[in-house]
Amino acid sequence: MFTGIVSDIGEIVSVDPGGKAGDRRFVISTRHDMVPIAIGASIACSGCCLTVVEKGAGRFAVEVSAESLDKTHLGDWTVGSRLNIELSLKLGDELGGHLVYGHVDGVGRIVSMTPEGGSVRFVFEAPSELARFVAAKGSVAIDGISLTVNEVDGNRFGVNVISHTQAVTTLGQARVGQRVNLEVDMLARYVARLLEHQKT
Repeated sequence: MFTGIVSDIGEIVSVDPGGKAGDRRFVISTRHDMVPIAIGASIACSGCCLTVVEKGAGRFAVEVSAESLDKTHLGDWTVGSRLNIELSLKLGDELGGHLVYGHVDGVGRIVSMTPEGGSVRFVFEAPSELARFVAAKGSVAIDGISLTVNEVDGNRFGVNVISHTQAVTTLGQARVGQRVNLEVDMLARYVARLLEHQKT
């Protein structure tokens, strides 16, 4: 489990076939001290919970299944791609964002980026099956970043990203049209499910 507070921007060092057909193995550089991180530990990589299968000084390796490559934008990663990294939450840690599970619900895209004072207003488009779980003033994880939704218009929603968030996440180098991993707020999903049951 994670909080959506990015702790490092990593970079893809190498991409190789994984252990099974269609899988991929990524080696990722990081500023995190890998010594205390165990093999088998979970690390959120641009919002996708991945398992450390090998580690070294300033780097770790993960294997991503063909299913995950298909359901996220991890299949777009190449050597040099930058990604948001967050280590898993420990009991007693501060919950600075919102509860994020690292289970990507779908892939959206950046529709527009407009400067507004010291921030940038991002408009994202979500797949229709996810858009109903996005609510104004609610939370959403975009590439693993916990963000607050400002407004919703159909399948599109807007968030303001402050300069600090731009500096410490990959949104600082984002571009219009870019694909992003989306994880909707689990509370919103449960509320929607309850409402569906009440109608039946």
